[in-house]
Amino acid sequence: MQKFLELVSEALEKDLDSVNAGDVFRNYDEWDSLAHLTIISLIDEEYGMVIPRDEFRGMQTWADVYKYISETAE
Repeated sequence: MQKFLELVSEALEKDLDSVNAGDVFRNYDEWDSLAHLTIISLIDEEYGMVIPRDEFRGMQTWADVYKYISETAE
């Protein structure tokens, strides 16, 4: 999870201390369509998967995203 949060903080150009698993990422000031695409691309590059749009819409926190990645990768 820590590595995932580090990747997210880099991708969104946010200080690592301000990115937490329980954060509702859509509430970030940095969150927009470009940030969304950046995260989707990051997940594809780092984890070799694309989260379906309907699945991603249901996710609220970074923990939700990471859980999906972890469960799907198994």
